[in-house]
Amino acid sequence: MNDLILEQVTKGFGDHVVLREFSARFPGGQCTCIMGPSGCGKTTLLRLILGLEQPDSGRILGQTFPMAAVFQENRLFEDFSALSNVTAVCPKERRSEAAQHLTALGLGESLHAPVRTLSGGMKRRVAVARAVLAPGEILVLDEPFTGLDRDTKAAVLEYLKAHTKGRTLLLVTHDPAERDALAQHVLNMAPAV
Repeated sequence: MNDLILEQVTKGFGDHVVLREFSARFPGGQCTCIMGPSGCGKTTLLRLILGLEQPDSGRILGQTFPMAAVFQENRLFEDFSALSNVTAVCPKERRSEAAQHLTALGLGESLHAPVRTLSGGMKRRVAVARAVLAPGEILVLDEPFTGLDRDTKAAVLEYLKAHTKGRTLLLVTHDPAERDALAQHVLNMAPAV
């Protein structure tokens, strides 16, 4: 699996430069935790890697598409069931696993409930299962534990460790415990100057 490499990437929005000549290497098949203060460009970095934004200059090497992501917002189909939300992105050969994954995340009783009826923490777990089962060597996790209580967060961390081996994970978090539980590498970001 190839490393994901950013070389001298600059990205701005209007007059505001978010990333300036930013370079980083994310080792393939491992988890890198991206940390830094709010506003330093972490989410913009992920959007560039996902191909949702294009750099103003510089280049990104090693992107493999498709990629999977857990965004800061859940981005679920509110009228679909938890199971349908996950199977909507699964390759056909993995659809039978969807119920098992949701059950492993404590959602076995809610497989067929419309997502709009689930709590915020339950929705977050649906979003995590969907990303894990979606195709792609690269999995982007932008604050994936938001809205989870301590015990649920611990269960989701264990789930991610068990089901993401061999994938390149990019984890944005402010929590050192989450970093320590998942990451082999840490990238500390600072605001562009």
